[in-house]
Amino acid sequence: MSSTITELALRLRDFAAARQWQPFHTPKNLAAALSVEAGELLEIFQWLTPEQAAAVMDDPKSAHRVRDEVADVLAYLVQFCAVLGVDPLVALAEKIDRNELRFPAAPAG
Repeated sequence: MSSTITELALRLRDFAAARQWQPFHTPKNLAAALSVEAGELLEIFQWLTPEQAAAVMDDPKSAHRVRDEVADVLAYLVQFCAVLGVDPLVALAEKIDRNELRFPAAPAG
């Protein structure tokens, strides 16, 4: 069963509260942690050829690493958004709207 962003944000909030981590969950710290985790995701692909990178999910060990790093990136992004009151789905929809105006589709034909 898939959770909503709100459900995940609440689970993350409760997890942090149970460990008294809230004082450390400032926008700056969460943005830094997000950057670090994105770097760890990138590290998995750092020296792979395009073909190897495309097949990374075929190996259970590397697939597990990718899923863990994706989870870490998403966790910090969700926490960052919660702290600042940003709805990430609304932010993304608005960004797509702006990009559609900035980068119109090529005419057919």
